[in-house]
Amino acid sequence: MFNNDRNNRHLTSDCQLVVLRTVRENRRLIIVRHLIFTLSVSYAENLCCSYPCQNGGVCLTKGFKDYECDCTSTDFYGRNCETPTFSKRIKLWLKPSPLTLHNLMIGNNWLWNMVNNIPFLRGFIMKKVYTMRSDMIDSPPTYENEHPYITLDANYNVSFYTRTLPPVPVECPTPMGVAGKKILPDVDVLVNKLFIREKFKPEPIGTSALFSFFAQHFTHQFFKTDIKRGPQYQWGGHGVDMTHVYGKNKHDENLLRSFKDGKLKAQTVNGEEWPPLSKDAQVEMQYIMPVPEDSKYALGHSFFGNLPGLFMYASIWMREHNRGETIKIVIEDYVQHLSNYNFKLLFDPSLLFGEPFQYQNRIALEFNHLYHWHPLMPDDFTIGGVNYTMKDFLVNPKLVIKHGMATFVDSLSKQNAGAFTVRNHGKYTVNVVKDLIKHGRTLRLQPLNNYRKRFNLKPFKSFEELTGNKWLAKELENFYGDIEAVEFYVGLITEKRRPKAVFGEAIVEMGGPYSVKGLMANPICSPKYWKPSTFGGSVGFDIVNTATIEKLFCQNIKEDCPVVSFKVPGFVEEPEKPEDQHGEL
Repeated sequence: MFNNDRNNRHLTSDCQLVVLRTVRENRRLIIVRHLIFTLSVSYAENLCCSYPCQNGGVCLTKGFKDYECDCTSTDFYGRNCETPTFSKRIKLWLKPSPLTLHNLMIGNNWLWNMVNNIPFLRGFIMKKVYTMRSDMIDSPPTYENEHPYITLDANYNVSFYTRTLPPVPVECPTPMGVAGKKILPDVDVLVNKLFIREKFKPEPIGTSALFSFFAQHFTHQFFKTDIKRGPQYQWGGHGVDMTHVYGKNKHDENLLRSFKDGKLKAQTVNGEEWPPLSKDAQVEMQYIMPVPEDSKYALGHSFFGNLPGLFMYASIWMREHNRGETIKIVIEDYVQHLSNYNFKLLFDPSLLFGEPFQYQNRIALEFNHLYHWHPLMPDDFTIGGVNYTMKDFLVNPKLVIKHGMATFVDSLSKQNAGAFTVRNHGKYTVNVVKDLIKHGRTLRLQPLNNYRKRFNLKPFKSFEELTGNKWLAKELENFYGDIEAVEFYVGLITEKRRPKAVFGEAIVEMGGPYSVKGLMANPICSPKYWKPSTFGGSVGFDIVNTATIEKLFCQNIKEDCPVVSFKVPGFVEEPEKPEDQHGEL
């Protein structure tokens, strides 16, 4: 019996070995088939690489040599979502082009003087601005960097920036899809040729340095790239949360607060209030070079000690912080200057009450890249009659205290910012733009023309149409080979400037929707928040509703009110010279 059991065991073992060998062979076969399939997919032509789907249609591959476009909710149909429905056709026929609207807004003084003084008309137009701009931003968000298709992760994973367009598929024949060269231009060569400043170019409509620092200070509260994890990650909230004033978290906020009368900690120097030294509020600060202990100040954002202009804004908001009028100043002063419209923009959240508006927002990766406006920074600054080079200026917040708030603000208001154009990056920001372009490639941002189409702009058909300059067009053609292959940020900075505007068309028509949606989707603008009790009563509510950039400074300066302006006083815009469109820039 024992022997029979042993024989049975041998038989069982033999059967098990046969089964195991079969399983192993099958596994090998499956792995081989998987590899063959993967290689086939990788090298097969992904027809979505040519971006065939138009007007917001979503491209889906079908097998190896076909695709289909999902035209759902686009008001277009056809194989490529190219044909508008009848109602959409009527709307498109009636809708003026972005350039027509821009020209209407920057001219016709008589018309806008009338509209600006009739509250009903002004409110009606501003409501249209809110809704038309905001409707262009997907809410909830649809894309993020880890997937080339719509995913719920884009909404729920707030550690990512969201994306307006998905990344270029990895299997495409060129970095930009199917157009252009198989290898993008060397970043160092590209930047040396098109970005580095040889001679300072002033901003053509008279934008002041006070504006430049406002832009940088304001946007640091929602552009929070966690570069250690990767350029697609961010470390904080996605909106106007004032973390650049109060600190990045509750721990830092408690360190910065005095817990007296709702104020932040401060010290008095030369009769004025300034932020405390780091030893008195030990929040983390980051400096680009060594700093003596008596020049280390505790500020809401770790970077703000590196530039006196940012320290100036940190100081004025420290004095003003408890009144919360940021969004009104941004829309009615900051965006007003950016637009250069004769129509007076209006901040009035109640205009959206009763509208199907979502009070939520996510910061898009493309918005972050678009907002790199480093050419606006001059090479030197004249403060109170004293000239400082950028080297003198860097990591020297004491300059603001030395000259006093009034003199510092007055001086920046009277100094021209730089133009957002080619060959106008100062030497201290060259590495920033190099990294930005590299990040755009890592993130596989689609080419500029795709974003123009996404925001209802006509794609450029030639390099000269993009640049308005024959020399620059030729340089870009040498770098990219095809207008459909121009990288996102490179395209933005090489685009010809709009008439009487700070930027080209793409930045305005993309940045406008991102900005309006981000500002008006803030909870403070919702019906539940936007009422006197939120601001401590009617007095506080009135302060918020009458805020301006000038009042922000003048109410917090003991001396006579200085010049406070985003435009250099008395600046007269010069007409563009014909040779500017043809010669080397």
